[in-house]
Amino acid sequence: MTAQLFKLPAKTRSKSTKSYQLRVELKGVKPAVWRRIGVPSTIKLSKLHHILLAVMGWQGGHLHEFIFADAMYGQADEEMEPGVEDESRVSLVKALAGSTSFTWVYDYGDYWAHKVKLERIVDLGVPLDTAMCMTGRNACPPEDIGGAPGYEEFLEAIRDPQHPEHQAMLQRCGGAFDPSEFDPMEAQERLDGITI
Repeated sequence: MTAQLFKLPAKTRSKSTKSYQLRVELKGVKPAVWRRIGVPSTIKLSKLHHILLAVMGWQGGHLHEFIFADAMYGQADEEMEPGVEDESRVSLVKALAGSTSFTWVYDYGDYWAHKVKLERIVDLGVPLDTAMCMTGRNACPPEDIGGAPGYEEFLEAIRDPQHPEHQAMLQRCGGAFDPSEFDPMEAQERLDGITI
């Protein structure tokens, strides 16, 4: 018989200690915008949505959906598309169902599609109680910029002071925008405010 040095609270004992390392990459933009994060394997997709918003730098004012090999998930409401299941009722481990990637779409107008790839499964020995931003590259585009083509035009305008839209685009993004900027510590601060 082994001695038990301490007893975990019942709430903690029931949680999985497996964590997923995910790479999240915004499709269709250059330079590539991506993040590497750690989340509990049992996280509900509704919570994962808020984590993805925070780590990418999106504001969250638009609709979204998760597209997996066998199913689509979104926010439950009376206008939910047929065939889209309630994201608050399914965990990431269940939605993946053995596959290693899926798509998360944010903002149906701009249609920001993100490829999310499961890179590693790690058993931490204790439940992960917050998401972790490990690293990433480049700034997320401004909201409502017109998708990947609009972002390309935006970058062209802010790089050229002689461009007719230069001042308007700078005002649109608050006066300055560096497409190469990404601070993982700042992203982690946003993640720390999200209860898992």
